[in-house]
Amino acid sequence: MGSPHMEEGSGDKLARKARESPFMPIGLAGLAIVCGIGAYKYKNRGAMSTSVFLMQLRVAAQGTVVAALSLGLAYTMANEYIFNKKEDK
Repeated sequence: MGSPHMEEGSGDKLARKARESPFMPIGLAGLAIVCGIGAYKYKNRGAMSTSVFLMQLRVAAQGTVVAALSLGLAYTMANEYIFNKKEDK
């Protein structure tokens, strides 16, 4: 008798995590968008060195994910403490 999560596939696990924290997919999408824009802009970086460009890209990607996580935390705290949507046990 194992945990109910042991037999789930990766798609099921991602769907469960998205239901538990709705801003996680937004953070992942933001990360993918920043990486896509960075790959596109890499060709037009001008005289900027590759290491500086990648450093700035990393900071932008991390900022996007941290912002999404912060919004998710604020959303969860508002639901739990302000709107009292969580049932008392």
